[in-house]
Amino acid sequence: SIEDIEDVSLFDADNDVSRRSKKSKIRHPVASFFHLFFRVSAIVVYLLCELLTSSFIACMVTIILLLSCDFWAVKNVTGRLMVGLRWWNQVDDDGKSHWVFEARKVSAQGSKTSSEAESRIFWLGLITCPMIWVIFAFSALFSFKVKWLAVVVMGVVLQGANLYGYVRCKVGSRKNLTSMATSYLGKQFLRQVRFPALSKPS
Repeated sequence: SIEDIEDVSLFDADNDVSRRSKKSKIRHPVASFFHLFFRVSAIVVYLLCELLTSSFIACMVTIILLLSCDFWAVKNVTGRLMVGLRWWNQVDDDGKSHWVFEARKVSAQGSKTSSEAESRIFWLGLITCPMIWVIFAFSALFSFKVKWLAVVVMGVVLQGANLYGYVRCKVGSRKNLTSMATSYLGKQFLRQVRFPALSKPS
């Protein structure tokens, strides 16, 4: 009969489509744009600066400014918005310097504020660009372009620092989850060993 027909499959399909769209949607387009803009612009200026101008000082200042803007934006803005990670250095009352690496906690519902598309953009830009600067460093060294070494080393240091910081954040969050799971399983095991009679069915 017509009354027995249910539209469950179509409803589930709509839910799957909405979940996929949420996963693939870029929730912070401005942050995603500037995450790539400064670092890609620095690489483009480095590659084309000799064609655009003959002034080495102007090229060097432009590249260093772009690298500095990229370092600040990635460290303070895009990492927090796009993947929920942040790192910084703080000095305590004794004058000792401490590096702090944090990862955003997942909510009780397990929902994430960052999408998979943003995460891919973030990590692709974060890993690829320092590798390009390392290639530039070897190229400048073997071609004896000594004046460009300082600029290239600056690119490796600034972008490598962000890469190292965010990898530490990511690895640290996984270690915390692993330690929590290990401690929970350990407590359950000890509970079974101490109270075996309680675990047996009556």
